[in-house]
Amino acid sequence: MIISQGKEVANYKIGFIGMGLMGIPMSLRLVQAGFDVMVWNRNPDKTQAVVSAGAKQADSLKELAAHSDIIMTCVSDTAAVDSLIFSEFKLADTLRDGQIIVDFSSIDPKATRDFAARLAAQNVHWVDAPVSGGVAGAEQGTLAIMAGGDQKIIHDIRPVLEPLSQRVTRMGETGSGQVTKICNQMIVSCNVLVMAEVMALAEKAGVDSNMIPQALKGGFADSTPLQLTGPRMAQRDYDPVKWHVKTLSKDLDMANALAKDMMSAVPMAGLGAELMRQHASKGFNEQDPCTLIEMYVPDNNNNGAKS
Repeated sequence: MIISQGKEVANYKIGFIGMGLMGIPMSLRLVQAGFDVMVWNRNPDKTQAVVSAGAKQADSLKELAAHSDIIMTCVSDTAAVDSLIFSEFKLADTLRDGQIIVDFSSIDPKATRDFAARLAAQNVHWVDAPVSGGVAGAEQGTLAIMAGGDQKIIHDIRPVLEPLSQRVTRMGETGSGQVTKICNQMIVSCNVLVMAEVMALAEKAGVDSNMIPQALKGGFADSTPLQLTGPRMAQRDYDPVKWHVKTLSKDLDMANALAKDMMSAVPMAGLGAELMRQHASKGFNEQDPCTLIEMYVPDNNNNGAKS
């Protein structure tokens, strides 16, 4: 295993794939921490901010794989990970013995175990390491990382994850990080959905909804989503997009699929998935979840959904 061959941590070369809302600030923090980082994205224009900060740009995944000891991926969903590594871009064909994949994406646990098993045949190691904390956490290096995979590998790569996170928790074997992220997203999604109801109810009852996050801060109803998203709901402040309705919709669908497989009842997540899908279908799929208040208090003076 490459990580155990005695290199100083800062000497490890990192490949980072996926320059989205999370991938850009995460890779920037790795560059700023002094790591040798090479980046790749389907749309190469999105790599420019990180390249300007000191990262190298890979012209191909083959080049990135040849450069990297550890390859980090942060893409949209299960299909995107499969496309990247196996079915379309075939990163797997370029990997060498002992490399480590750290997947920050939020994807299906069963598919994660399958991907890991396929790469294990090449002696390539897989760590599923989905994150929570949003864009702000990625920018500040305070993400919570919930990891699944070999205990020694997760222990050994912790110094590489330090610039990104406040905490790395090994949850068990491969796939357990993804199960934990699904649990996280069930709580977050149901939280933000009821938050939209709360803000609308307060407004209709004559209460200044701008004061709700302040009034509840430190109490049992407080949460990071309330403090970050609540004021934006109250003010109809929908830009810039900090996270996506489509992401929560995808994660709630995964929660319901997992619950079905496990024969575990998740009625709130089931309703949440339907509400999120309904909101997305009205043109809010690519928008921030703070737009959920539009389900209850449509602002006809606001641009609302964007095409």
